[in-house]
Amino acid sequence: MASRRSGRLLKGLGYTSAVAAVSGGVLYFSYRPREVPGSEAAAVPPPTYGEGGVFRPPAFPRVKSREEQIADLKRSGGVITQAAESVKSKITGLVRGEQDGVQEQTQGGKDDIYDLLVIGGGATGTGIALDAATRGLKVALVERDDFASGTSSKSTKLVHGGVRYLEKAVWELDYNQYKLVVEALRERRYFLDTAPHLSSWLPIMIPINKWWQAPYFWAGTKFYDFLAGRENIESSYFLTKSKALDAFPMLKRTNLVGALVYYDGAHNDSRMNVSIAMTAALYGGTIVNHIEVTDLEKDANGRLCGARVKDRITEFNGQTPDEFSIRARGIINATGPFTDAIRKMDDQSVQEIVAPSSGVHVILPGYYSPANMGLIDPHTSDGRVIFFLPWQGNTIAGTTDAPTKITQNPIAGEQEINWILSEIQNYLLPGINVRRGDVLAAWSGIRPLVRDPKKSKSEGLVRNHLVTTSHSGLITCSGGKWTTYRQMAEESVDEAIKEFGLKTGPVSNPPRVSGTEGFDDAARLDGSCQTHQVRLVGAHGFSKTLFINLIQHYGIETEVAKHLCESYGDRAWTVAALSAPTEQRFPIRGKRISALYPYIDGEVRYAVHHEYAQTAVDVVARRTRLAFLNAQAALEALPMIIDLMAEELDWNNHRKEEEWKHAVGFLGSMGLPKGKLRLSRKDVEEGRVGKYEDEEYGLYARHGKLYTPAPMWSWFQPMAELNAMALCFCAVDFLVGRLLDASPMACFNEAGDVVSAPAGTAMYTAWTCLSFLTRVALQYLWIVVGDDGHLFIQNRLYEE
Repeated sequence: MASRRSGRLLKGLGYTSAVAAVSGGVLYFSYRPREVPGSEAAAVPPPTYGEGGVFRPPAFPRVKSREEQIADLKRSGGVITQAAESVKSKITGLVRGEQDGVQEQTQGGKDDIYDLLVIGGGATGTGIALDAATRGLKVALVERDDFASGTSSKSTKLVHGGVRYLEKAVWELDYNQYKLVVEALRERRYFLDTAPHLSSWLPIMIPINKWWQAPYFWAGTKFYDFLAGRENIESSYFLTKSKALDAFPMLKRTNLVGALVYYDGAHNDSRMNVSIAMTAALYGGTIVNHIEVTDLEKDANGRLCGARVKDRITEFNGQTPDEFSIRARGIINATGPFTDAIRKMDDQSVQEIVAPSSGVHVILPGYYSPANMGLIDPHTSDGRVIFFLPWQGNTIAGTTDAPTKITQNPIAGEQEINWILSEIQNYLLPGINVRRGDVLAAWSGIRPLVRDPKKSKSEGLVRNHLVTTSHSGLITCSGGKWTTYRQMAEESVDEAIKEFGLKTGPVSNPPRVSGTEGFDDAARLDGSCQTHQVRLVGAHGFSKTLFINLIQHYGIETEVAKHLCESYGDRAWTVAALSAPTEQRFPIRGKRISALYPYIDGEVRYAVHHEYAQTAVDVVARRTRLAFLNAQAALEALPMIIDLMAEELDWNNHRKEEEWKHAVGFLGSMGLPKGKLRLSRKDVEEGRVGKYEDEEYGLYARHGKLYTPAPMWSWFQPMAELNAMALCFCAVDFLVGRLLDASPMACFNEAGDVVSAPAGTAMYTAWTCLSFLTRVALQYLWIVVGDDGHLFIQNRLYEE
């Protein structure tokens, strides 16, 4: 008996110990100490660090100017430029004779030929350039417009694996979808490690409206965490109804059971793209924007050996386009939605592989969402997924997914915008009215979905990326998503090395990207792919407290200092140094280009001298994000931006006028109302944009009252409103008064009130009653003609 009892006791203790061990393991896994990207100390101390706080300005490496980069491109094609041309012509003229001298100017050496020429300056193209440059290859990149001018600047701003892809992978047993999620989750962590200033973790809430959804979404988010493995940072968790409403107060309370919160990444997409490009340039890549490929060149064997290009900036200056050739051993096509256009330059008979899809996003004021919590609706009215996320102080909502045509600057349609707004309204409090007039900006990005050319047209589109090679040697990298740009670049360079027999090796004369001797990025660059640990420009000296050092040294506003550190990392020191003094007690430096947002004049100068910005749109849309945050604020900032760039780039009046036209046209694709597209620069500078940006919608109360028309007695004065009811009543009342042989029964005094004459007859009394009722109606209802020409009735009871 005793042995039997002791056996039961030991068995019970064993079970208890096993449960405790499992529970402890789960708790440790959930709450273990983690290194959250961006929260650690900077790899390089701030310049003010040291005894006595002595300021030692950072010595960041200089990147070649755009003119120097173009000279390198021309040299590869056999064109010797500027000073080098004059010196070489003199030497060859004396030694070999004039004829030999001419030949020297038209033939470049083998060392000038590039290993790779990348066409396309989006996330994938610049990622390929950085990968090749850090493997010791000689690489050039050309972009027809600007870095991130297409899809790469018009994303949802998420760095994510894709919970919707995971759901499809499970229910449809789709291994490709599963593989895409796993790959993206791994790349998500690399994003946060290599550019902590431009990317961060973001909790995203999934509202639960039915009890059975709780275990379903819990299992899905936990599986999402599991797939991330050691690359995961925070685990998903459940919120009760009260906790969910506390975290997201705008959420609709009706039928709400609770919410699940999971973590993904968010980033500043176009600034990330520019940073990748500039890092590639620092590592020796020749990176040039506004260079358009007009033709591909082939050798006698039909293999690609280069491209014919033209400099579009010379066109903008009213000059003949500067055309020249670039020679390269291999060419990679990374042009996103325009992939087929380059493929047809290589082979006109090639089958198109891009199936463009439009993704519309809208920007709303920041009060629509918490500053540190996003929201996803996984099942909208038509089965699509919609995100609702805080971004740059505002709220971004989207996206749609519909077939579209390929254009340079697609415009978001009203139907798509209204669909997004209606879906948002479905999960917000009924008292929160999502108004069309609250849309500060709206844009459409073209998602370049691709079809495998080796498969039949009847088969589905490929959601992940595709790397193919043509018979002539054109490598095309298409499809994919922002999060996996680095993996796409690695596979493309691997394919190029194999296809063209390229030799990799350590980087010669590696730059000190950090600006100090104490941190050597190139130590691990051995010729293999290392982009998963190559920090981008600005990452080395970034920390979440860097803005304090910036304020203490340059006297910049706190909001501005935080913005500069989160957009430029340690290069915020250079931006601050380029900012003009304000001649005020505080802030000491930094003149805002928009009163509503923390963008300052130093950013424009930095963009021109350190980031190859060549047009006003480059600055207003992709170096700063003003056009994406508020189209009208961008319009109002344009005069200052154009003047600052004119000073740095020596623009004449003609170029400034062209910049204005081009920039205003671009803002039309960012949601700027059509009525504002006709405004001249003088109109904007004189405040004719509209006294209030919400004027056309009549959204807000002004000085305690709703926006109301001018007094009725002053109808003859110039005014935008017309009280039609009042004018009609005046005319009828006057005529009836004459018919009744009485004085006019209703007139308006100086206060705008109706004044009636004494009653005399029954008819007169009846008319007086009608006059009184009409007066009451006119007192509280106005018919207003808006700026867009539409009539609407406004209730003046709102004013009381």
